[in-house]
Amino acid sequence: MIFSYSRVSTKDQNIERQKQAINEYAMGKNITIDRSYEEKASGKDFQREIYQSMKMMLRHGDILIIKELDRLGRNMAHIKDEWRDLQQMGVDIIVIDNELLNTADKTDLERSLISNIVFELLSYMAEKDRLRIRERQAEGICIGKANGKYKGRKPIQVDGFDDIYKRWRSKELLGVEAMEILNLKKATFYRRVREYEQQNSESVK
Repeated sequence: MIFSYSRVSTKDQNIERQKQAINEYAMGKNITIDRSYEEKASGKDFQREIYQSMKMMLRHGDILIIKELDRLGRNMAHIKDEWRDLQQMGVDIIVIDNELLNTADKTDLERSLISNIVFELLSYMAEKDRLRIRERQAEGICIGKANGKYKGRKPIQVDGFDDIYKRWRSKELLGVEAMEILNLKKATFYRRVREYEQQNSESVK
């Protein structure tokens, strides 16, 4: 069977462009789409009702047509995992805007090569996204510092920390006991210890 999937992130966006592109592709290839699925949902992950309903219907040998790769989702690492999952199910994928990625009517070797291309492409795009986020964060911090608005992460305020810290330092309490009393996770407890000792460096010596 041949499936199609179209998605936009918000109700205000128009899904018709994708549907038209898919229909024109099907007509040009003289194929019939058996099931069409449309969804207006965020692509942050694959826990989407309509997508999951469609996936439950997919079987080995079926074909899934999408207009663009990011119609599957916007998180490149998630798309990579989903692509692998679909391939393991025996589902072929046609990406209209990038025929290089199409796995339909390909040999197993060709499918493997295409999957490798997809994984490398998605890894590259994911790394670019991470770098772009870091750059934006760095720019925001620089602007904040220039305006006197960024002073770093605020120290954690914990009631009774001073007394528990001293009892822990004197070995009256084990670390796990101190964490339990303060209701802090290990990483947070030791971060607070560092902050406390920096603030009270003279008295701690």
